[in-house]
Amino acid sequence: MANIPQKVVHDYLRHDKKFPHVWCAGCSNGIVLGSIIRGVASLEIDRDDVVMVSGIGCSSRMPVYVDFNTLHTLHGRAIAFATGIKMYKPHLKVIVVTGDGDCTAIGGNHLIHAARRNLDLTVILINNNIYGMTGGQASPTTPHEAIATTAPYGNIEPDFDICKLAIGAGATHVARTTAFHTQEVQRMVVDSLTHPGFSLIEVVSACPVIYGRLNKKGGPSQMMKEMRDNSIPLSAVDKLPPEKVEGKIVRGTLIKEVKPEYSELYADLLERVSAMGDEE
Repeated sequence: MANIPQKVVHDYLRHDKKFPHVWCAGCSNGIVLGSIIRGVASLEIDRDDVVMVSGIGCSSRMPVYVDFNTLHTLHGRAIAFATGIKMYKPHLKVIVVTGDGDCTAIGGNHLIHAARRNLDLTVILINNNIYGMTGGQASPTTPHEAIATTAPYGNIEPDFDICKLAIGAGATHVARTTAFHTQEVQRMVVDSLTHPGFSLIEVVSACPVIYGRLNKKGGPSQMMKEMRDNSIPLSAVDKLPPEKVEGKIVRGTLIKEVKPEYSELYADLLERVSAMGDEE
């Protein structure tokens, strides 16, 4: 994997217009954004051929800061807008950055159907287990018994496994890592951008100011250490007893297979229908 110098990251940022950023001290979003930029830069993709799309939420502010084609859309609708972009201009590399609430709650329907269609999108879902921007409400990934402003006595709901959800819906490339493992994020971004189909990367991240404070997780460094110590590579899972795997963040590529891609199928359909008209 190419070693991308920090200067390159800054070359992709809109320093003259949009800074300082809005993220809290210790938030993982800036770390993840740096890894995304490094992934794009390592592939030497023309920035005019990249579109970054987001909905609403802390992570959804990313497109504001980068020098790509960008679209900051409605809550939960990033994948819907990204679908339109990809269908209209299939040559573009379309990256959706989204959060656990934005993508798996109000946007969940768009997620499962984009995965089902196997449309060539890269969805980077930054999972901080809470609605951070709007005050700390429980999201579909808030762990059972965790504290949130809408669950002050502990969350009684079970949480989603985002990756299993995407795989069950038909995604052909699904991976998971944490914001601590920055090089893994970069590598997974590269894998996703070069995969001919629907890709989802779950990046488990830290929200020290809201989730960390409510759940007494300590400061940013403590939450980063917890992500490091509470995660295991996929390659180690089969070597460990089940009780050693339970509750751990399993990092790695969970599925990668090649199936017919939706925009290509649609182009083929148009060609066949056009040929039928010519015959008539």
